[in-house]
Amino acid sequence: MNIRHTLVASLTAAVFSVAAFGPAFALETAQSQTTQPSQGQADNTGANAAISDQKIEAFAVAYLQVDKVRQEYSAKIDATTDAAAKEKLEAEASKEMVEAVESSSAISVEEYSSILSAAQDDPAVAKKIQEKLQTGAPAQQ
Repeated sequence: MNIRHTLVASLTAAVFSVAAFGPAFALETAQSQTTQPSQGQADNTGANAAISDQKIEAFAVAYLQVDKVRQEYSAKIDATTDAAAKEKLEAEASKEMVEAVESSSAISVEEYSSILSAAQDDPAVAKKIQEKLQTGAPAQQ
């Protein structure tokens, strides 16, 4: 249970950390790192190879669902001035985001968080995800 709580917290933190900047912020951040020295790029290739196309596809489907939740709750949170009410809405959003990822049998919350982190750190992973999002992720499996 403690591990699940940690994963939920990680997912929530990752999603809300990019929420203020729009859904593609993590991808854009990673893409801006393409000017790193080539030595760093060689290190990223191993992480990129470890993520299958099926997992990228599953991530894209889940990401779109999580982003819908983020958009819905972001407006509600911004419209609320009461701190307790904001916390309650953030907790609800967190729960729904986790449920959105868990609703897919193709990806776990842990895998989702891992791929999100990889996209923030590795421009090649970010590019793969962005391409999948731009071409339209297929229907949820």
